[in-house]
Amino acid sequence: MKNKRVIFLNGPMGAGKTTVGRLIQRSLAGCAFIDGDWCMDLEPFVGNSETRAMAADNILHMLAGYNNCSHCRGVVVAWLMDRPEICRALEEGAAKIGLETAWFTLLCTEEALGARWRGDTLCPWRTEENLKVSVRSLEAFSRLPGVPVDTSGMTAEQVRDHILKHLSD
Repeated sequence: MKNKRVIFLNGPMGAGKTTVGRLIQRSLAGCAFIDGDWCMDLEPFVGNSETRAMAADNILHMLAGYNNCSHCRGVVVAWLMDRPEICRALEEGAAKIGLETAWFTLLCTEEALGARWRGDTLCPWRTEENLKVSVRSLEAFSRLPGVPVDTSGMTAEQVRDHILKHLSD
């Protein structure tokens, strides 16, 4: 029996991870979706090594549950995984569960990120201060594990199709 696969979508805030992840989920039968932000949803928000490790543990717990579900054929995880140790913990944890992994890092130009950011009027995190943080993180994300996908000038559907094509090659 073929192992189930988890598709990790990484990238800076505003790169399109959640939108693309949901589109991939809808395109693959029996696919689950995990939004990593839900796995550390604290009020007020605290983003430090303790809460990141907690979120990674929560993601791995959910992956184990989906792996044991006969109706689930794969999982998409969308989360800002900006630390190599978090990527490593998720990769190793998924392997222990028996999941195959595929990593994609969504990147874009500063201009494209700014345009998407300003177009998302629903997300409370889309402040100018957070945009500056996200722009500063672009270079660091380009060095993290995963197939880099430059989403500049692409629709979310085109990014989904690009990732699905890469997975089928």
